[in-house]
Order: sequence, then structure tokens, then C-alpha cells
Amino acid sequence: MSVLWVVLGLILLVVGGEFLVRSSVALSFKFNISKLVIGMTVVSFATSAPELLVSLQAALDGVSDIALGNVIGSNVANIGLVLGITALISPLAIDKDFYKLNWPMMMMVSFALYFCLRNDNVLTALEGGLFFLVLIIFLFILIKKSRKSVAVAIEEVDDTLAVVSNFKITIWLLIGAAGLYFGSEWLVQGAKELAKAVGISDYAISVTVIAIGTSVPELAASVIAALKKEKAISLGNLIGSNIFNIASVLGLTAIVKPIVVNPDTPEILSTNIFWMIAFAGILVPLAFLPKRFELGRYKGMLLLGAYLVFVYISL
Repeated sequence: MSVLWVVLGLILLVVGGEFLVRSSVALSFKFNISKLVIGMTVVSFATSAPELLVSLQAALDGVSDIALGNVIGSNVANIGLVLGITALISPLAIDKDFYKLNWPMMMMVSFALYFCLRNDNVLTALEGGLFFLVLIIFLFILIKKSRKSVAVAIEEVDDTLAVVSNFKITIWLLIGAAGLYFGSEWLVQGAKELAKAVGISDYAISVTVIAIGTSVPELAASVIAALKKEKAISLGNLIGSNIFNIASVLGLTAIVKPIVVNPDTPEILSTNIFWMIAFAGILVPLAFLPKRFELGRYKGMLLLGAYLVFVYISL
């Protein structure tokens, strides 16, 4: 039964997330917000909603392990699993902006998360607020910088959503909200039951099963982009998603309820968070060696192999 709750929860999260993205974009068009801003803020926040709801539900249920495991596992999966598979399908070109702004930001929030948790084993409301503030500043810089650039990727914003009726937007919002609410509740409940049944920790389930599940939308989007040869968008989307997972998902969750590191799962700070930092850090050497600004199939195989090792160690 626990597996059924996990599967149903993941399905509802994917459906709810999709409807939330559509309704949010359509609503943004009603307020005459530019496509650039919609793509960089509204879509990014909406696509992080499943992770946010799962982490929030877990924190409120008193299982912070799932909240942390979900984000750490998703960030590792985004690079190891999603980027690895995408590069295997089609070599990815890397934009030079990647290591000038996006990658340093991802490394900064990753290290900041480690030091905040290492300090007192708690991510407090104040620290969560600071993470979220840093994200807002980063988005402001990103939008300002992108406005000067002609070749900005805003393909993910669907123009047809500009002419959607208010009634349809309301229905989509309600479906999205219901899907995310019940999906997160069932997923967290199922994960706790599954962990007990299999005899492993809530954290181990969250860092593997839940993390892979909440990374499915990114995997689907990146694989489609690779198949269509839209090489520039996959890496940017994944790095953006990792930044949002830490600064927005954990930041907002900590504001609502401080996230405590469970003493029964020391691997959070002793092992897994270093895996997350290592996967983020390896991207720059991979971007330059041996072939500059390209993630080829061998590099994809390396990332995917490393991810499989991570999952094996975590279970």
C-alpha cells in the first residue's frame, strides 16, 4: 500500500505542477509581465512547487529528513541522472555565462547550506529568509543582465497562454493546488510507511525514490530538448532548478518551520551533502576538459555512473 501512495503522490505532483505552471504563466500575461521575467521567475518558482510542497509537508509532519533528503537528492539527480542521460542522448553545448554567474551561485548556496546546517544542525527561519533574499537579488541581477542580451532562451514560455480565459485560469489553479496538496501529503505518508516496511530510514527513501520522482519533470524536459537538439537550454534549466531547490524550497520551508538535522541520520552532513557539492563542482572541469564548452557522451556516462554509485551508497 505504501508503494501505491508514493506512486499516486508522484503522479499528482507532476499533474499539479504542470497545471500550476500553466495557470501562473497565463495569469502573468494578464498582468502584462514580459516573457523574459515570466520565464526566469514565474516558471522557475512554479516548477519548484512539487519539491516545496513535499519539503513543507515533511517539515510540518516532523520528518525534516525527508525535507532535506528531497532537496539534496534532487540536486544530485538533476546533475548525475538528468544531465548524464541528456548528454548521452546528444552532446550539450555550454554557454560561457554558465561559469560566470549561474555556477558560482549554485556553489555559493550549496556551501552556505552546509555551513548553516553544520553550525547547529538547524536551518533557522532567519537563515531561510536570508537564502530567499539572496535568490531574489540573484534573479534581479539575472533579469537585468538578460535584458541586455539578444539571444535569451525564453522558449519555455508558451505564447498561447496569453489568450486563456479567467475561468480556465481559475480551474487550472484549483487543479494545480489540489494536485500539489494531496500529492505531497500522500508522497510523504507513503515514504514514511515504505521506509518502515523496507527497514531503511525516511532519509534514504527521500534522497533516492522521492528525489528521482520530483526530478521527473526536469528529466522529461531535458530529454525532449536534447532530442530536438536544443542544446543550450538543458544545463541552464538544471542549474537554475538546483539554485531554487536550496534558496527557495529549503528557504521558504525553514521560514515556516525550522529544518532540524536528525541525529539518527548523520550521513546528511558527513556524506550526502558533499556528494551534492561534488556533483555541482565537477561541472566546471567537465566544461573545460578535454573538449571545451561541451558535455559529450563520455562525460554523460561518467555523471550517470557516479549517480548510480550515489544511489547504491545511500540505500
